[in-house]
Amino acid sequence: MKNAALIRPAWTPATIALMVIGFIVFWPLGLAMLAYIIWGDRLDGFKKDVNATTDNVMNAARKGFRNFDGGSVYRSSGNAAFDEWRDQELARLEAERRKLDEAKAEFELHMKELRRARDRQEFDRFMEGRSPKGDSSADQA
Repeated sequence: MKNAALIRPAWTPATIALMVIGFIVFWPLGLAMLAYIIWGDRLDGFKKDVNATTDNVMNAARKGFRNFDGGSVYRSSGNAAFDEWRDQELARLEAERRKLDEAKAEFELHMKELRRARDRQEFDRFMEGRSPKGDSSADQA
């Protein structure tokens, strides 16, 4: 007995019917079915090529970089003096980044306090204008 799939990348009655139904329901579905009929036999090779390329890229990335657990992010250049200088520069830049982050946090806190003071002034001005000084109901409240 021949074992053949009902929906395969070929011009069979089932694939033609699915393509027509796809065009009727939503035209991109019909177009996708047409592409599957025409180029579907190349799909297995395409998947293998994509997987192989992805594996090669990931392996190269694993070899090129060390873990991010405190060690150097960059691989050794082969020159110890250069590697030492690079690590010192990266540490200096990290310290500068921390200083900038702290300054940013201080500035944001300063702006928050300014907004709070401005809001307090606006609220006080609103409350003064809301009820006149001689109003007896305001004195009771």
